[in-house]
Amino acid sequence: MRVALFVTCVNDALYPRTGIAVVRLLERLGVDVDFPAGQSCCGQPQYNTGYRRETEPLLRRTAAAFAGHEYVVTPSGSCAAMIREHYPRIGRKAAAEGRGGELAEAAAALAPRVYELTEFLVDVRGVTDVGAYFPHTVTYHPSCHGLRGLGLGDRPRRLLAAVRGLRLVELPGAEECCGFGGTFAVKNPDVSTAMGVDKIASAVATGAEVLCGADNSCLAHLDGLLRRADAPPGAPPDVPPGAAPRTAPRTLHLAEILAATEEEGPLP
Repeated sequence: MRVALFVTCVNDALYPRTGIAVVRLLERLGVDVDFPAGQSCCGQPQYNTGYRRETEPLLRRTAAAFAGHEYVVTPSGSCAAMIREHYPRIGRKAAAEGRGGELAEAAAALAPRVYELTEFLVDVRGVTDVGAYFPHTVTYHPSCHGLRGLGLGDRPRRLLAAVRGLRLVELPGAEECCGFGGTFAVKNPDVSTAMGVDKIASAVATGAEVLCGADNSCLAHLDGLLRRADAPPGAPPDVPPGAAPRTAPRTLHLAEILAATEEEGPLP
């Protein structure tokens, strides 16, 4: 089986380890991975900010980059949801405005072939035990796009539960938004921060070593609050202001956990 990796601009620029982990994981499962060089941003920041027409060239570029690939796999629920939910809407709107059906056709051809990583593993590859080993206590935060947009359900948790050595603990209020929301965090920083602090408090309360997620954008938001804010609620009283508490979990993309094995260890 051969797939195309849509690494996303956030991972490409800030979290290349996640892309490497996806390739390492898929190849271990016997999947050949292509990386189309023409890929770029999916246009989610522009679209979320109201610049629909400015998103159209990115729709065209993304559709062209992945033409001919039966499966397009991405380690980002938000970018997968952008393509599957919003690309068809952009295409229909362009057609309704009398600008032809090109965008609608491109979106319709691409959207059904795009899979978030856990969807691909469970639904297409048919696995939950990927041979991973990660001897740590982990709690999982389901991002809103994956939870509500894609309906990932328990797929990520089933994959984590099958990892040898991993102890999975429940995150209180797991279904609550972390406050990132892309441009929402920029437009509403105070609300975004308050929501993030609540999520961090829940994660700290679990005692987990790792706060895991399937979207690095959400994890970046939470990690930034852990690193920059005063000690989050639930931290020991002797933690100095401005420092993450000793009991605070580190953030890590789910792909990096699934890519770790006893023989090779985690990514360096």
